[in-house]
Amino acid sequence: MKIFITRIIPDRGLVLVKEHYPTCDIWSADMPPSREELLQRVRGVDGLLCLLTEKIDAELMDAAGPQLKVISSMSVGVDHIDVAAATARGIPIGNTPGVLTDATADMAFALLFASARRVVEGEKYVRDGKWETWNPKLLLGADFVGATLGIVGFGRIGQAVAKRAQGFDMRVIYYDPTAQPAFDAQPADLETLLRESDFVSIHVPLTEKTRRMVNAEFLAQMKSNSILVNTSRGGVVDQAALYDALKAKKIFAAALDVTDPEPLPTDNPLLELENCLIVPHLGSASQHTRDMMSLLAAENLIAGLKGERLPNCVNPEVYK
Repeated sequence: MKIFITRIIPDRGLVLVKEHYPTCDIWSADMPPSREELLQRVRGVDGLLCLLTEKIDAELMDAAGPQLKVISSMSVGVDHIDVAAATARGIPIGNTPGVLTDATADMAFALLFASARRVVEGEKYVRDGKWETWNPKLLLGADFVGATLGIVGFGRIGQAVAKRAQGFDMRVIYYDPTAQPAFDAQPADLETLLRESDFVSIHVPLTEKTRRMVNAEFLAQMKSNSILVNTSRGGVVDQAALYDALKAKKIFAAALDVTDPEPLPTDNPLLELENCLIVPHLGSASQHTRDMMSLLAAENLIAGLKGERLPNCVNPEVYK
């Protein structure tokens, strides 16, 4: 079997793949392969293990050839993969759901706290030598107890965020027409959620329907003292509209774990704003979580190569 792995993944999964397929081809550079290199390296492969940094489209699948049996992504989201094209070719796609739920929910709350209490601004204030005395009006932020948290997208991660909010006596409302109430959270239409929430946390997959859903109209409906957090996908947010809203102080702050593109160019105007916290896609970045993601990705890959049903399959219709 010929296999290509597009980056060095954590040992938990990499060792498992090598045990079964010791001659697998692995891209060893820190940066992902270029499009040209990717198209070349996939030629003739039976299995592909990729990350969210690679665009896996019809052209690439055809470059691989008709023997391609499985595409396994070390991610939950698969917006980087043309699922329809894979399904049309009978190729199952594996992902890694569940194991990163808690880590991503923790990151969402870390960003909520950091933005609300202006942690990064305070740290910079100290390093810049500006801290001269205790000041009763210095870097005042927002409270959590009694505040309303609005969750847009109430799947596994959204519900995990709601569970954490209970510990802070927060009122939780959510917008997700397909979800059922849980953790004392109450459903609301999007307009109501934006009007009433002190914090808005985004947890939707990136689709054509959700692309740029956080736009000027969305932001205009938020409270002026509210905070936006996005740990889903960068493409969900219209970053130009967000910059305008933050610059004009139409909302208090924003915290982004994801951007569009990634990495965000250093001359992006969002980086000029003190009320915009941006981190480099760290939602699942705990040792245990990344180990488990690599393991699931390896198990999906191996199952597909053996002709078995993938443990976590995005397009199960290929088995019908």
